[in-house]
Amino acid sequence: MTTKTTSPTTGAFFAQSAISFGISLAAVAVGVAYLPVDGWVRAFLAIAMLYAITSAFTLAKVVRDRQESSYLMSRVDQARLEKLLAEHDPYREPAL
Repeated sequence: MTTKTTSPTTGAFFAQSAISFGISLAAVAVGVAYLPVDGWVRAFLAIAMLYAITSAFTLAKVVRDRQESSYLMSRVDQARLEKLLAEHDPYREPAL
């Protein structure tokens, strides 16, 4: 039995998040570009910014995967419990 899961976020929230991410990325990129320092310092800050962004995406994916895994394990445990309860008959005479 497969059940469709709906996304807990709306399209508007997704759009707001994407726009917010784009604005923050552009603001930091402009800040690094116009920083009054040597080019190698700008390059270092740009690489550090990209590293922080990729690390944040990786962390978000790992957290999501762990939540999905725990949800799946919970569903398996729940199905086992339901099967045991369905098979249990308290009025059946014990086999000797």
